[in-house]
Amino acid sequence: MNYKLIAIDMDGTLLNNEEKISKRNKEALHRAIEAGIHVVLSTGRLLRSALYYSKSIDLGNPVVACNGAVVSCGDEDKLLYEKTLRTESVEKLIQLAEENNIYYHFYDKNTFYSRKLDEKITKHHESYRDNLKKQQINLKLLEDPLKILREEKPKIYKFVFIEDDKNKLLHFREALKSIEGINISSSWHNNVEVMNKGVSKGEGLKQLCKKLSIDSSQVVAIGDNENDISMFQVAGLAVAMENGEDIVKEYSHVITDTNDQDGVAKAIEKYVLNL
Repeated sequence: MNYKLIAIDMDGTLLNNEEKISKRNKEALHRAIEAGIHVVLSTGRLLRSALYYSKSIDLGNPVVACNGAVVSCGDEDKLLYEKTLRTESVEKLIQLAEENNIYYHFYDKNTFYSRKLDEKITKHHESYRDNLKKQQINLKLLEDPLKILREEKPKIYKFVFIEDDKNKLLHFREALKSIEGINISSSWHNNVEVMNKGVSKGEGLKQLCKKLSIDSSQVVAIGDNENDISMFQVAGLAVAMENGEDIVKEYSHVITDTNDQDGVAKAIEKYVLNL
């Protein structure tokens, strides 16, 4: 197959466990670009973070961010597609999280909004604030999230809820189903992510392929978690990471090595570059 686009998840996939992109992965990405293939980061991260990583390794390609809620041609102000959460949905999400004492934060294009930086977020990232600053991500700690929503009316693309108690998280995920007009997913064992209805990485990828006149059969998708399944259902070749969740592997065509063992590079070399 002559593939024309590679959509790659970031955390647990392209990034190793130190949140870095290995030399071999970088080299494979650039070899694909030299072969005329679009290399697209497809991530749950907010747009500014996705663009930061894309530019840091000179990809010069579009990015799919916030689980497909926003697609950019490579510039924060040049969007190919966006779909924000409705204000009514956002208010209900905040109220439900507060009632259940669940940590949450939410994103617009370039701002990370939270009541506080909970240890569930920072315990694995000692320099979390430094990372936000390095990526030029705005941080807003809110005393009254509903007030910000009503007064500033930011465009909210995605919510993230984090809870280490699995039963509590499952109960909360079930409770979320009472809110109309949302899509529920997950990118890690201890989180639930919410976007507007119809939003997914797969839908973002469809919108991008339409703009680029690329058939879905010519797409390779590489990922490791539940929020990547929609990409796998769109792509001609779905590649799961060895370190990925079992459910993701069930939707894949092939399985590559782990994110710490250059799994992305090995997949591109074998299935795209035919090395």
